Amino acid sequence: MIIDKAEVIVTSPDRNFVTLKITTSDGVTGLGDATLNGRELAVVAYLSEHIVPLLINRDPAKIEDTWQFLYRSAYWRRGPVTMAAIAAVDMALWDIKGKVAGLPVYQLLGGASRNGLLAYGHASGKTISELFDSVRDHQEQGYRAIRVQTGVPGLKSIYGIASNATHAVGVRYDHEPAVRGALPKEEDWDTRSYLRHLPTVFEAVRNEFGPELPLLHDGHHRMTPIQAAQLGKSLEPYDLFWLEDCTPAENPEALRLVRQHTTTPLAIGEIFNTVWDYQQIIREQLIDYVRSAVTHTGGISHLKKVLEYASQYQIKSGMHGPTDISPVGMAAAMHLGLSIHNFGIQEYMKHGAKTDQVFQQSFTWKDGFLHPGDKPGLGVELDVDEAGSYPYVQAYLPYNRLADGTVHDW
Repeated sequence: MIIDKAEVIVTSPDRNFVTLKITTSDGVTGLGDATLNGRELAVVAYLSEHIVPLLINRDPAKIEDTWQFLYRSAYWRRGPVTMAAIAAVDMALWDIKGKVAGLPVYQLLGGASRNGLLAYGHASGKTISELFDSVRDHQEQGYRAIRVQTGVPGLKSIYGIASNATHAVGVRYDHEPAVRGALPKEEDWDTRSYLRHLPTVFEAVRNEFGPELPLLHDGHHRMTPIQAAQLGKSLEPYDLFWLEDCTPAENPEALRLVRQHTTTPLAIGEIFNTVWDYQQIIREQLIDYVRSAVTHTGGISHLKKVLEYASQYQIKSGMHGPTDISPVGMAAAMHLGLSIHNFGIQEYMKHGAKTDQVFQQSFTWKDGFLHPGDKPGLGVELDVDEAGSYPYVQAYLPYNRLADGTVHDW
């Protein structure tokens, strides 16, 4: 059996997705997610022009060999475009191997280490009342852990608030902040106002929903190290499950300062692409959760290595899983999360109805837990005809400016 065909499929049902479909000479197909939000076409070109020609006539069973070949032979290693493209190949080959074996991928990774995957959802509100309604709504949907994002007085539109105005009619802003159009949307930011306001929000949430509900928060890289330390310390009374991306991840040494000042657990890594990005912060135990997505970190094969390394330091997984990870990427995360020992939690945002029509999925969601299902492979099939009815639409993620006009981290 050899790889007979590889196709790059771009579709935009509720948002843009990039999918690699590999077909073997025996007619077995495998899917991989290569979506890179706001820069999708860069990965399309990388796959179509550089990787697809290298796949034809290769043995699909040689997953590790193919991974090393694509990574090392390029010479220009790492980076989100390269690693998303390699991830798509890796996922597709695991999907094929599972179908050939007649087993779900998690069985090929060593079998299940748990019955299901605890998942968290995204509650948000511009006001406390709106936030409370959102938390209750998520609890009614079955979520047992909830990320809390809040508006800040004086700021018009900030990251993570579902009710923020968006040009995508009927789409929650926090599920798809990338605005379709020729230019990115500008938002405003003030860190001092945020640092003053956020502890009062978590105090209100704890008073309303009690001490048992696991609460998470995403700082989205917007703080300096000392500001992140201040925030982590001020949130300690409210027992967060984690504080995510408290400071820009490009400077791992900054986390030492944060660690010196707070015991609030830290999660980081959604913009990381390889084990080399994590090497120092895992070895020095500067984080508690690995936030990478299978889609952006070289696929199942590579992220599994990252998490095995993290397990030596009692650091757990917290895989990235918003709606810009396609159902194929989410399925890969579920299979990996079910199999590893050091699973922590899985981010889970429900895709829209159009996306669910394009990607037919076998996972289950029950009582706050995900399970990838037991269909052979990843358990996702792509309706190519349906995908073709939703062509690519240019979209960009927003960006921030401070009050004086300075561009700031979004």
